[in-house]
Amino acid sequence: MDLFLFTVDPQWGHDVVAAGAAGIVVDWERRGKLRRQAGEGTQVNGDTPEDLTRVRSATSGRVLCRINGFGPWTAGEVTDAVARGADELLLPMVRSTEEVDRALDLVAGRCGLGILVETQDAVDRAAELARRPLSRIYVGLNDLRIDRRSTALFAPLVDGTVEAVRAQVTVPFGVGGLTLPGGGFPVPGDLLAAELVRIGTQFTFLRRSFTADMAGRDPFVEVPRLLAGLDELRRAGAERATERRRAFVSAVTAMGREAAARVAQPA
Repeated sequence: MDLFLFTVDPQWGHDVVAAGAAGIVVDWERRGKLRRQAGEGTQVNGDTPEDLTRVRSATSGRVLCRINGFGPWTAGEVTDAVARGADELLLPMVRSTEEVDRALDLVAGRCGLGILVETQDAVDRAAELARRPLSRIYVGLNDLRIDRRSTALFAPLVDGTVEAVRAQVTVPFGVGGLTLPGGGFPVPGDLLAAELVRIGTQFTFLRRSFTADMAGRDPFVEVPRLLAGLDELRRAGAERATERRRAFVSAVTAMGREAAARVAQPA
């Protein structure tokens, strides 16, 4: 499974990639994001074009740039990201095949274009979207939960949504995010990792939890340990995989009940 680190720290990114990660994500998405995710405790990055230039210079790994959702600004963002050396662009908040087709026209083969399936519209159009010449497809659980007006972050991994999208995809498929073995809250990261392996996830992201858990640790020790843990999950027998799936579903169900109870409490 390829691991992509969200960072604009050139040295940190260089070391994590040198230790075994596949690449780095520089995140330009911010248009409307604070309003969309208000009160959700999610991360809105302030990465700049100059950050992309610095990261590109620091690593030979793949550099992905998440641009803003499609709009009048997309042509300029595509041109800038390509000029600064992005290997791929990630188009978030996709809702239609038309906007993906227009983004592909703007890219014009100069780099790869991946999409984030994080709206119900994109889930409903997964088969059509997957027929486009994309570099990768990722299901974004946070925004999908918000778009569905749900409190259950990991529900799409339990209710069949992610597997239904996965079944349509022939390019690299991703979902979720990982941290070090033994980490993760409120759903244990080891159970989430097992679920990603079970559904055939080919890449995922290393974000806030990973960076926090890595404080004071050596990436040349911890990244190989994380990758070795994924390999061990792949080799697990059917019985052990079934046990982990059952435990994951149980943890997600409990998390959903707790979230629903909080929402139901009077102010």
